[in-house]
Amino acid sequence: MNESTQQKSEYSASNITVLEGLEAVRVRPAMYIGDVNFRGLHHLVYEVVDNSIDEALAGFCTRIYVSINEDNSVTVEDNGRGIPVDMHEKEHRSALEVVMTVLHAGGKFDKGSYKVSGGLHGVGVSCVNALSEHMIVNVYRNGKIYQQEYSKGKPLYEVKTVGDTDKTGTRITFKPDSSIFTTTTYDYSTLLERMRELAYLNKGIDITIEDKREQEEGKQRSDHFYSEKGLRDFIAYLDENREKLMPDAIYIEGERNGIPIEIAMQYNNTYNENIHSYVNNINTHEGGTHLAGFRSGLTRTLKAYADKSGMLAKAKVEISGDDFREGLTAIISVKVAEPQFEGQTKTKLGNNEVRGAVDSAVSEMLENYLEEHPNEAKTIVEKVILAARARQAARKAREMVQRGNVFSSAGLPGKLADCQDGDPAMCEIYFVEGDSAGGSAKQGRDRRYQAILPLRGKILNVEKAMRHRAFESEEIRNIYTALGVTVGTPEDSQALNLSKLRYHKVIIMTDADVDGAHIDTLMLTFFFRYMPELIENGYVYLATPPLYLVKKGNKSYYCWTEEEREQAMIAVGDKGVHVQRYKGLGEMNPEQLWETTMDPENRQLRQVTIENAASADRVFSMLMGDDVPPRREFIERNATYATIDA
Repeated sequence: MNESTQQKSEYSASNITVLEGLEAVRVRPAMYIGDVNFRGLHHLVYEVVDNSIDEALAGFCTRIYVSINEDNSVTVEDNGRGIPVDMHEKEHRSALEVVMTVLHAGGKFDKGSYKVSGGLHGVGVSCVNALSEHMIVNVYRNGKIYQQEYSKGKPLYEVKTVGDTDKTGTRITFKPDSSIFTTTTYDYSTLLERMRELAYLNKGIDITIEDKREQEEGKQRSDHFYSEKGLRDFIAYLDENREKLMPDAIYIEGERNGIPIEIAMQYNNTYNENIHSYVNNINTHEGGTHLAGFRSGLTRTLKAYADKSGMLAKAKVEISGDDFREGLTAIISVKVAEPQFEGQTKTKLGNNEVRGAVDSAVSEMLENYLEEHPNEAKTIVEKVILAARARQAARKAREMVQRGNVFSSAGLPGKLADCQDGDPAMCEIYFVEGDSAGGSAKQGRDRRYQAILPLRGKILNVEKAMRHRAFESEEIRNIYTALGVTVGTPEDSQALNLSKLRYHKVIIMTDADVDGAHIDTLMLTFFFRYMPELIENGYVYLATPPLYLVKKGNKSYYCWTEEEREQAMIAVGDKGVHVQRYKGLGEMNPEQLWETTMDPENRQLRQVTIENAASADRVFSMLMGDDVPPRREFIERNATYATIDA
């Protein structure tokens, strides 16, 4: 072992740096994990897994195991070096206890332990401990098994030896505190997608996830992820349902100015730009300097090649940066020693040095690729020229949408029943399926702050349409006009400008049947592809009308699930009971629609969020694209979860 390797592998109490205490976490948990709902609950798992990924990035971990246990506790185990257990010099207690009970204490703050850290922007495992009603940690190190248990962040006993072992690593089991979280039930699919993503972003690591809770038909779920090619496998997974324009993805890997850079990109026959960027495994969905560097390097290099080939001169069309990214799926992953995050959700990279590093890497390696693959290069330039022509058509169609003043009554869609309040934060708009339901909604609403826009039939499937076709659609033009938003900013000509957004609640309200679910999906596809900023800001919701009315005499119960219907039947008794199944919003009178679906005191709104942008991208392309077999397989696999009538 050489000297540098020996220094790298020496990981002991002296490497643990203490920054501050743990007192405030339980008092203000949302400050540390974002919220105490679904997202915050799952963030606990990510924080623990981040520690194992850090060990992998440092070269000491090859396997990670995650389990949702029968009681909704979670176990995370790795085969890394194991958290140090020797005495901490300043704290005068075991380094394990310091790591688990002091906020921002860990090896990632010591440059000799980890060069980069996936969890640096987070709060560490000590925060998870503080927000858990119980946690137990086993460390496999020095041929011994060490153990310590905690309750709400406080150790129940000093670190002790509980056995011998020939392996190394750390095993953490924690149960979230039900007095803090609004839900403590983990969603397997959400954790599954994050583990899949981590496997692609960190090639060569085995990640296994299991669900030990009781399942339907007695089958327990378990998935294993291992990627040998990393981002190339990730691209293949994301573009599985799209027609590729080249046999293999363009792959870029290297280091610039001490920054490891890995990029995979693939052109397909769609009309959307699908770029996913990561810093130290963190999904930077707001972009940042690494994305800016990628875009500038891509545009400059492709334009230079297209000019050199003479194809642009023949086409006689003006090219913009957007044209080079239409139909492009790309993944950018960089590792930064000290990332600086900014933006609304702290997921936008601000390190200026990263932009030049990524720009340089993309320019050099893409130029080599184009020279070595002339057929693929020609296909890309032809795609760019087609995109430029379509963009010009889309701009003309978009100008039709944005021409005139959306605040004047003449500029608003004729079917829009607007609200009286002028404060967007207080206002909400319902996009309602059909004129009949629209009429009931207009009569039943609170016109002070609720606006209604009936939708005529099903809107265009934008997944399979060029952008100018979308802007030529009357229904889509009405949506833009009603919302008051415009397209295009100085930084991004396709970005949504929310400065004149007229409502901060955008609610899709459809029938509880197959057609209603299809309209929901079409609307969500449109918002995801054309107005992702609405979703990212938490403005998009799905209304949830009841499925049943159970009535007997003067007693009536609205029921949203089969379980609620059964409970209502028990409450009123079997004899003389009337059960009405609502298949359409039009079956309710205005008073019923208000009482069940529109009254803020009683309604059940489901907020639409993007937990995993890459996964959402793939699902929309599969559900709404041209490839039928994957869609059929998805429907068959998820049919058991459906709550709508056939």
